Amino acid sequence: MSDCIFCKIVNKEVPTNFIYEDEEIVAFNDINPQAPIHILVIPKKHISSLVELNKNDENLIGRIFGVINEIAKKEKIDKSGFRVIMNCGEDAGQEVKHLHFHILAGKKLGTKII
Repeated sequence: MSDCIFCKIVNKEVPTNFIYEDEEIVAFNDINPQAPIHILVIPKKHISSLVELNKNDENLIGRIFGVINEIAKKEKIDKSGFRVIMNCGEDAGQEVKHLHFHILAGKKLGTKII
């Protein structure tokens, strides 16, 4: 999708230092971090949101969670803890219409959701 900022990042049209990259997935630091560690993990394939996933995407989603696990170990947050968030739709706070997962860590995170 030509106007999607995450697609531009994937296509290296917007300079970004990737924390992780393979043939299907990239991860990078959020430009507006909500915690000391705030990493975004996204598929290279443009998928607008969770509701756009189909049966063919099951392996990709499983791989994304494997990458999240790998990043947690690399960042040394696997023992202390981290939060994974995925917003779906405007009311949930999804600002970029490209499926993405937030990894938040580096401090004690509150339990308040709203």
